[in-house]
Amino acid sequence: MKRNSRLSLALHTLSHMAGSPDRVRTSSDIAEHAGTNPVVVRRVLGKLREAGLLTSEKGHAGGWRLARAPQDITLADVYLALEERMVATDDTSEASSCSVEHALHERVSSVLEEIEENLVRRLGETSIAEVRGT
Repeated sequence: MKRNSRLSLALHTLSHMAGSPDRVRTSSDIAEHAGTNPVVVRRVLGKLREAGLLTSEKGHAGGWRLARAPQDITLADVYLALEERMVATDDTSEASSCSVEHALHERVSSVLEEIEENLVRRLGETSIAEVRGT
């Protein structure tokens, strides 16, 4: 997995948070640790907040905190919250007049969808707590 991907950042951050689930972390602290910009952190963690995985508090003592217990957050939850796909799908809306191209597209799309479903299922078998070893 790319070191700078949104998924990598989210999983890395949540895994650290699992070690101290009640501790509030600022975007700046997370960004410094991850070697990225706080704006990037806020965008990624905002998606996790929308999915109910994190909460955020504004103000001087504010920051990010887990919204659920680490054992109740799976890798699939994070993957799906980010709306990021590892398996590229061709979402071509143009209908091809070539029957071979159409058949090929249908077959490849079906295989890619199956791969994506299996990926999400497998990611759902592991929690953030398990990654952390807690």
